[in-house]
Amino acid sequence: MLEFDGAAKRYGSVSALDGCSFAARPGRLTGFVGPNGAGKTTAMRAVFGLVELDTGAVRWRGASIGAAERAGFGYMPEERGLYPRMRVRDQLVYLGRLCGRTGAEAGRSVDAWLERLGLADRTGDRLDALSHGNQQRVQLIAALINEPDLLVLDEPFSGLDPIAIANMALLLAEIGAAGATVLFSSHQLDLVEDLCEDVVVIDHGRIVLAGDLAELRAGVPQRFVDVRYRGAAPDWSGLQSVMLVESKDGHARLRVDRDTDLASVVEAASPATEIVSFAYEPPTLSELFRQAVAA
Repeated sequence: MLEFDGAAKRYGSVSALDGCSFAARPGRLTGFVGPNGAGKTTAMRAVFGLVELDTGAVRWRGASIGAAERAGFGYMPEERGLYPRMRVRDQLVYLGRLCGRTGAEAGRSVDAWLERLGLADRTGDRLDALSHGNQQRVQLIAALINEPDLLVLDEPFSGLDPIAIANMALLLAEIGAAGATVLFSSHQLDLVEDLCEDVVVIDHGRIVLAGDLAELRAGVPQRFVDVRYRGAAPDWSGLQSVMLVESKDGHARLRVDRDTDLASVVEAASPATEIVSFAYEPPTLSELFRQAVAA
């Protein structure tokens, strides 16, 4: 696994990482989320030696990380790092050779990925002739050429249209299912919730929540009730341990204690209101995120 152990990094008076400790496990997708400036990019760069930690360590399979280990990693930075005037295939083969592959090995891998991602007809084009989405695909191929055991992606879904997002998500799920360790950051929390088994929340350089997402959701003492209705808006103000957190256009979301009598919630809406649907569930990742960061 990839392990951060007390990682700390300061830039003058700013603490980018402050005793950051968490792990990303093989065969699973780990979502790395936090507010802007929370330390996500600094942590990812530390994996690749682009940031030198002040204290603490980053380990891979229990050992320190050197050049040999990094040659087996894949990295997709938020700030894209490809050469805009270089031909797509030539550039990717060149990057594959930098990872230690022969030209023939790199060529076979590049051709397979170009075909897989629908870019086989653009191999001779300059990168800057491609759309943003296709440039994103080329950047992803650059991270996959060496068939990495560890794949780290910083905001891989940024700027993609819904179809491209779905294709990227499917590919990451397949890579994780094949046994790789996948760590990626994203501000799209609904997407992280759909994709990831594990989640890490960082704020001001500190890990404020981490673990199996299903277990984290189940362990919170509060639950949420989604109610869709017709008619007048119900009044739940007289019920103990029930808080209205959202209400609009025939829809209400309530926060309740785990032992709340749900029948009383339904009864409070009658008789002036017709209940269309009623769902009882643990908090979403977005709600976990807000609670963890607020705390």
